[in-house]
Amino acid sequence: MKRIWTTGIGKNPVMGATIAIALAVAGAHSVALSQGRGGGQLSGMVDRVWEDGFDLQTENRRVRVDSWDICGDNTPRHISTGDRVTVTGEFEGGEFDAFVIADGEGKEVCVAEMRTRD
Repeated sequence: MKRIWTTGIGKNPVMGATIAIALAVAGAHSVALSQGRGGGQLSGMVDRVWEDGFDLQTENRRVRVDSWDICGDNTPRHISTGDRVTVTGEFEGGEFDAFVIADGEGKEVCVAEMRTRD
């Protein structure tokens, strides 16, 4: 067996390999809420869409997103089931209130809706 890690953990290469794999998996699946400006950011795939919101499936949970503030009642015009999106916002009342929604390429969606509502 090739030694992968020879320091710490009693110089046990199996334990070292196990820890290295666990860290790699944790890094690959860290889609958790990253904090910023009083809220955070979630990324994942859209699971269901309705007029003023959608369900977002992240790596480890399903989150109900309220998109009314930026899409009004027109969310299905801009977001579809299966889309990959990143949502910036904050949790309030059991939902994630969206401030910004970006598609898989980083382009903001519902921008035109926000301008017509102001």
